[in-house]
Amino acid sequence: MNNQVSADERIELITAARLFYQRGWMVGTAGNLSLRLEDGSFWITASGKAKGELTTRDFVRVYADSTVEAFDSDLKPSAETSIHQTIYTLFPQARACYHVHSIEANLVSMFAQEDILHLPPLEMLKGLGVWEENPQCHMAVFNNYLDVPKIASEIEARFRNHLPQIPALLIRNHGVTVWASSPAVALNYIELVEYVFRYMVAAHQVK
Repeated sequence: MNNQVSADERIELITAARLFYQRGWMVGTAGNLSLRLEDGSFWITASGKAKGELTTRDFVRVYADSTVEAFDSDLKPSAETSIHQTIYTLFPQARACYHVHSIEANLVSMFAQEDILHLPPLEMLKGLGVWEENPQCHMAVFNNYLDVPKIASEIEARFRNHLPQIPALLIRNHGVTVWASSPAVALNYIELVEYVFRYMVAAHQVK
């Protein structure tokens, strides 16, 4: 195993993490980012690392057979690694998966009706692949459990039968996860969904 593989791509994740930290979406050690490589393995942020101070040594590489590679034996993969694994299995075209914890994401999760969150028909949805006039779009919502593989299992079961309208999902009172064909596109998606969330919170306040 070679710890030097794709160090430049990890730097792209580091840059995104610092941006999200500055915006208050990855405070403390919250959130996780991953990048899938050509062989199907992926780099993911190590558990317990401050997202505003990441280095290339703060990632763990996870292989298809669940083998874990790290610079330090004390490093563990993010607690939400199973969610990233599920996303990469369900969506082979995905090369990046980003999960952040924002105040707005938690607030809008309370607006959800059962297991979906209806999104306003904003122009921004085009950036998520919704090219319709006055679209009726929603985001899948999942319950939060301390047992993260249970969340991953529910994501897998639902998306196997019903593909999501947009490449994003919301975990109730927890945060949003997006997946994309590259780290740059994943960053775009996070910015777009967080804009939609802020709009929804603001619209709720003026009612």
